[in-house]
Amino acid sequence: RGVLIDVGGVLVREYLPAAAAAWGARLGISARDFLAALYEGNDSGVLIGAVTEDAWWRTIARRLDVGAEVAAEIRRDLAARETWDEVLVAGLRGLRGLRGLRGVDSGAGRVATAVVSNTWPDLRRRMTEGGLLDVADHVVLSCEVGCAKPDPRIYEIALRRTGTEPDRTLFVDDVVENVEAARALGMVGHVHRDTVDTLGRIDAFLAERGGA
Repeated sequence: RGVLIDVGGVLVREYLPAAAAAWGARLGISARDFLAALYEGNDSGVLIGAVTEDAWWRTIARRLDVGAEVAAEIRRDLAARETWDEVLVAGLRGLRGLRGLRGVDSGAGRVATAVVSNTWPDLRRRMTEGGLLDVADHVVLSCEVGCAKPDPRIYEIALRRTGTEPDRTLFVDDVVENVEAARALGMVGHVHRDTVDTLGRIDAFLAERGGA
């Protein structure tokens, strides 16, 4: 059995609306325009590793018409606002304990886990510094594998790494389109809305697929 789970909006609590409102007010633009400056076109650039994060931030600075110092301040502020859902992180880490000694148990108790995230390159560094790389067995980042959800390839990469079959794999994301793409590949999908609901769905899935 496998559990694949998203980062932004799931393992990491949503913070962009508040950040966009604050920075929009400071810069004299709408929150929507601030987010557009950050993300417009990023899905074919920094999100899939075609552009470095430093280069992308230079693009953002030009779009916002700010200097390097202000752009760096925005970058630091967004990183500082990133807070991980400790309860969900603990629950995901707990699944690794079901795998048996040194993760070699291939019996009914085995649960393989992977983080599957559409993200810019700096996430791995932040996860490393925060001691979060062990949250799952595998960390599949769009910027490292060259494709992003809902592209089927990123799901297939995650499935290969976990070694699980689609019908024995639960995919959790807060974006409906991404969940629907996982279901199209035969996975069980769950749209994340809150921590308690998602943990309950994971427990139910494991029970359905052979006990926890």
